[in-house]
Amino acid sequence: MMKNWNRRKFIGVAATTAVTLNLSAAPKTKGKAAIIGHTGAGNFGHRMDLVFNGLPNVEVVAVADPHDAGRAKAKANSKATRDYADYREMLAKEKPDLVAVAPRWSGEHHAMTMAALNVGAHVYLEKPFTMTLAEADEILQFAARKQRKIAVAHVTRMAPIVIRLQKALKEGLIGDVLEIHAVGKMGSRAGGQDMMVLGLHVFDIVRLFGGDVAWCHARIRQGGKAAKLSDAKESPSDRVGPVLGDDISAQFAMNTGINATFRSRRGLEKAAGPFGLEIIGSEGVIRFKSGVTPTISHLSGPSRIASSRSENWMTWTGGVSPADEAEVDGLTGYDAAHRRAVSDWLQAIEQYREPLASGQRAMKAIEMAHGVFQSGIEGRRIDFPLANRAHPLE
Repeated sequence: MMKNWNRRKFIGVAATTAVTLNLSAAPKTKGKAAIIGHTGAGNFGHRMDLVFNGLPNVEVVAVADPHDAGRAKAKANSKATRDYADYREMLAKEKPDLVAVAPRWSGEHHAMTMAALNVGAHVYLEKPFTMTLAEADEILQFAARKQRKIAVAHVTRMAPIVIRLQKALKEGLIGDVLEIHAVGKMGSRAGGQDMMVLGLHVFDIVRLFGGDVAWCHARIRQGGKAAKLSDAKESPSDRVGPVLGDDISAQFAMNTGINATFRSRRGLEKAAGPFGLEIIGSEGVIRFKSGVTPTISHLSGPSRIASSRSENWMTWTGGVSPADEAEVDGLTGYDAAHRRAVSDWLQAIEQYREPLASGQRAMKAIEMAHGVFQSGIEGRRIDFPLANRAHPLE
């Protein structure tokens, strides 16, 4: 059992920018882990059935999936001891200390997470966190009462170069940060679906560098015309709730005084380049290409901001070696990204602080997206935090 992880007395320690990843400081107490997936309804996300593999102090006791073939594959991948068709039965019998809620589709996230919290587990979820802000609020409030930690797989935020960039911006790498311009991937899912799938990653990074949102004003178009609520539909390939528009342009005013924008428009994929963001400062510009392994370019000097920016871009690493950026414990790609997030989550449990990729941060990324939908439909500025915690398109 996890005597240290289930300590009754809760000590709140806020996650701060001073927290750094120390992957060697894995929990010393052995814990039981379980994984919940649903083949055909989000599956096991981005390799979420492997998130506990290789952690010396974690035993994967079971996986759950109502789909027989999918469950068998996940059991083999995760090296789980047992498997269940019903995740509720698994949780009741196994009473795990740690649970991974894996489906990419977010429709079952609330029920799965509440069930896991109810048996006393800490939870790591695939994103999007939830369908609605009301669901996120209920999870976070219940987790606080149960003294459990929620982390969400916003893995871009966990990359070493991102943590170093956050520090460098505070130290004046580009002077005063003035504006942040974010773009989605803008492929076949451009617009609302792009925002709810990939946009949540960039919204999380916008908040990391820009602070909390004061208000949002957005314009949403569908087929060249102003989008209406009746145009909303269930996202076709990633079931993440209702979405709207194939052309979104949004402005955010941050409490720090920084102005931020988001754009996702069908047909602009090649023109805009890789999804991510550009950070404009008084003494330079940062171009941030998002992804599992982000890449960053730096343009210095105020004269370059006002003139052509096609030359003199320099790759910026912040002293992070390519090997450290790409690999963790011999893992690469999503496996390495999850390992960083899960390791920090486990450390947060032991240290009684919030994980860097916390459920609270994930909720606020969804709040930015829902603020865009609400503003686009109502045609007005929307103040934050949102008063409407239901889905704005329902």
